Parts: sequence; structure tokens; C-alpha cells
Amino acid sequence: MGKIDLLLQNFNVPLFYIKIVISFLLSLFITYSSIPTIIKISRRKNLMDEPGQRSSHERKIPNLGGVALFFAISVSASIFAYQLFDGYKFLFASLVILLYIGVMDDIVIMRAYKKLVAQIIVSILLVVGSDVRIRSLFGLFGINELNYFLSIVFSVITFIILINAFNLIDGIDGLAGSYGVICFALFGISYYRLGEYNYPLVILSTSIIGAILGFLYFNLSDKSKKIFMGDTGSMVLGFLLTFTAICFIDIFIAKRSAEGVYYHLKSAPVIAVAILILPIVDTMNVIIIRLANKKSPFEADKNHIHHKLLKLGLTHKKATISILCYYLLIIAITYSLRHLGPNLLLLIVVALGFIGAYIPNLLMKKK
Repeated sequence: MGKIDLLLQNFNVPLFYIKIVISFLLSLFITYSSIPTIIKISRRKNLMDEPGQRSSHERKIPNLGGVALFFAISVSASIFAYQLFDGYKFLFASLVILLYIGVMDDIVIMRAYKKLVAQIIVSILLVVGSDVRIRSLFGLFGINELNYFLSIVFSVITFIILINAFNLIDGIDGLAGSYGVICFALFGISYYRLGEYNYPLVILSTSIIGAILGFLYFNLSDKSKKIFMGDTGSMVLGFLLTFTAICFIDIFIAKRSAEGVYYHLKSAPVIAVAILILPIVDTMNVIIIRLANKKSPFEADKNHIHHKLLKLGLTHKKATISILCYYLLIIAITYSLRHLGPNLLLLIVVALGFIGAYIPNLLMKKK
């Protein structure tokens, strides 16, 4: 037990709940108090995001909000969820590498292959070095336990896809941040319900939520206070979301914990997919559209779900709320049908996801 734990035991409240509250407030405070300084420095040094082909803004905006997110999460989690960094030795190192690559890209715009190499490195570090990997598909496509090599390859690819998919939904004010809050809240609640062994993951989730809420205050503010999370923030959050999703899936592999509790839910991977359905479907949808138009799948455009809603005349906030409500509905449906077979449930989730992606198209045709 650490010195912080011994200190907090003096309160007549369970230690875990004290950690939850303080980690959340500390993250919130660090982000809220550090972003104004980042905005000032960004403006002074002209470290701004300029409108481009995929942008939904018309003027330069500071884009180093991800630095504040990283700072808040790393400080809060390392104090109150230090067991994670003991158990997953390469977790912090991976985050630092992503911070460096993200800041470099936000300032000077790195070439895509360099970012990809960095993402592969951090994914391998965590998957191989800390054994954070998808070990089983729970019967999806008739596949159960994966052999070690296939598990590593599949897990690394999953990390890379989700890191970039989360980055792609960061196209309008509030969307990536708000969706991140929802995802980490859902994973955090799940970890809480699954017992004390998972409490460090609950604290990590609350630390991240606090940091994002502090960021959203500025991201959704008027022009003088506005800041974007940039690639730094989207890569760090996408990486942590993938980490928490894989840990979530791993909990439900049929096994007994140290406390003798038996966990198994065959739909666990599908529930994880449902929670992350927005970036997954949005990315798949734009790739399909680009290939159908004989363009490179990596060429930037405005075919994302949020871009289509903006074309319908919705504001950034209304588009964000509309997207979140629909994809929260998918998560609720998935949870209510969690005892269905995993293949049928996955089909329902993906179908609902793509329906949501094409609803704006139908509305535009009627306009």
C-alpha cells in the first residue's frame, strides 16, 4: 500500500471512493487551469490549426489541448491508480511516445508513415511488453481462443485502427471529447460492477473523464477561449480507449479470479464494439465511399457523419448531440440483447451503426 493510501485511510469513507472523487477533481483542475496558458503560448508562437480540406472551422484555432489532457491523466492516474503502471510496465512509456508524436504533428505536421510507425511501436510495446491483447473472440465467426502470434497481430492492428478511427471523429466541437466521456464512463461502470480487482481501471476512467470535461469547457466555448485537442489528444484518448476495451474483453474470458469469482459473457467483444461503434462505423463508411469514388482511402474529405449533419444546417453542438443520442441508443440495444449469440448481435450492432451513418444521406436527398 502506498503512502497516499495510508494518508487517505484517515477519512471515514472507503478508500476507493475517496480516490474516485479526488482523481476526478484533480484531472479536472489540471486541465482547466493549464489550458489558458497553452492557448496564450499557442497564439504567441502561432501554434495554431489552420482550416483545411477536412476542417469544419474557418479561422486559426490553438490545437494543443491534448497536452493538457495528457498532463492531467498522467498525474492523476499515476497517483491514484499506480497499480496500473506497476502491472502494465509499458503503459506510461507508450503514452509519452504518443505525446511526442502528437505534439510534433500538431506543430509541424508529420508524414503519415512516421505516425503509423510510432503507433505500431507503442502498440507492440503494450501488447507484447505488457501482455495487453485480445486472447479470444468468444465464438465470433466460429473463433474462440487465438494462438499467441495471431493474438499479438490482431491486437496491434486493433490498436492502430482505433487510434486513427478516434482521430477521424474529432472533426467538430465537442464530438470526440463527449464521446470519450461516454465510452470511459461505460467502461468504468462495468469495471466497478466486476469487483475490486478492477478498481484501478475505474480510477483511470474517472481521471480521464475529469480531464476531458475540463477540456470540453474550452472546446465548446466562444472564439477567445476555444482550443482543439489536436492529434495529441485524439491519439492519447484513442490509445487509452483501446487499452480499456481490451482489458474489458479479457475480464470475461472464462476463468476464476484470485477472489474465486467466475466471469464469462460471450457477447463481451460485441459490447466493446458497440461502445466504440461510432469511430468504427464512421471510418469504415468513409473508406467505402472513397474506394467507390476511386480515391485513396487515406485522402481527406468531408464524408464523415458529422460533416453531413453540418451540411443539413445543424450547428456543431446540435450535430454532436444528434450523433451521441443515436449511438447511445445502439449501446442500449446491444446491452439489452447481450444474451443473444455473438454473431447475430454483432450483425445487429454493425447494421444499426451503418443505418446511422446513412440517415444524413437520406435527409439530404429529401431537402
